[in-house]
Amino acid sequence: MAGATPEWRRFDARERLVRIGSVVGAALVVVGSWTWLDINLQYVTTAPAQVSDLFGRMYPPDVTYLPNAVGPLAETIQIAVVGTIAAVVMAAPVAYITAENTTPNRVTYALGKLIVTVSRSVHTIVWALLFVVMFGPGALAGTVATAVRSIGFVGKLLGEEIEEIDFDQVEGVKATGASPFQLLVYGIVPQIKPALVGISVYRWDINVRAATILGFVGAGGIGVQLFKAIDSFAWRTVSGILLAILGVVLVSEVVSAYARKKVR
Repeated sequence: MAGATPEWRRFDARERLVRIGSVVGAALVVVGSWTWLDINLQYVTTAPAQVSDLFGRMYPPDVTYLPNAVGPLAETIQIAVVGTIAAVVMAAPVAYITAENTTPNRVTYALGKLIVTVSRSVHTIVWALLFVVMFGPGALAGTVATAVRSIGFVGKLLGEEIEEIDFDQVEGVKATGASPFQLLVYGIVPQIKPALVGISVYRWDINVRAATILGFVGAGGIGVQLFKAIDSFAWRTVSGILLAILGVVLVSEVVSAYARKKVR
C-alpha cells in the first residue's frame, strides 16, 4: 500500500530460510541419531526403584573407613599437583609456538597445533591405561597421564592469551637490544602472567576431580580403593569414600576460587 511504513525485520528472507533450515537439519540429526542408537527406555520405569535400593545399601556411610582413605586421598592430590606443574612447564613452549604472533614459522605452528590436538583428543583414562602399561600400576602412571592430558588444555588457552598481548610492548623491549630470552621474560610473560596463574589453578582444580578415578585403571589414588569397594559390593564403604572425595573436591574448589580471585 502506497505510503505505508515499511516493516522492520531483523533478518531478510534468505537469512530466515537458512536459520529455519538449520533448525530442521539439527532436528533431523537428533532424530536420526536416536533411531540409529536404538535407545530403549524400558528400564526407565524401574530406575527409581533401583536407585532407591542402591541408596538404601549405601546408607549409612561407613565413616570408620575414612582414616584408611587419608593416604590415598593425599596421593590423589599429589598426582593432581605434580601433574599440573609438569603440564604447565611443558605447555609453555607449546603455547609459544602455537600463538601466531610468536611462532617462528609455519612448521612450528603446525607442530604446536598437533601437540595440542593429540593431548586434548585422548581422555585422561586412556592416557592412564597407556602409561600403566609403560610404567606399571601406581601414582607415576597417573601423574604422567594427568600431565600429558593437561598439556593441550594449558597450551591452547595460553597460546590464545599470547595472541591477545599488546605487541607494541614487545617491540619496545626488542628496541632496547634485548635477546630473545629477555624478550620473552620482559615483553611477553608480564602480560600473560595473570592468565597463566588462572589457567594453571583452573586446570589443577580439574585434575583433582580427574585423579579420583584414575585408580580404576590402576593409576593410583583414591580410585583404587573406590574400585575395590564397588567390586566387592561394599556399598557403605563406597558411600564413605564418595563423601571423602566430595570433601576434597569442595576444598579444591574453594582454593582455586580464592587463587583466581587474587590474580584478577
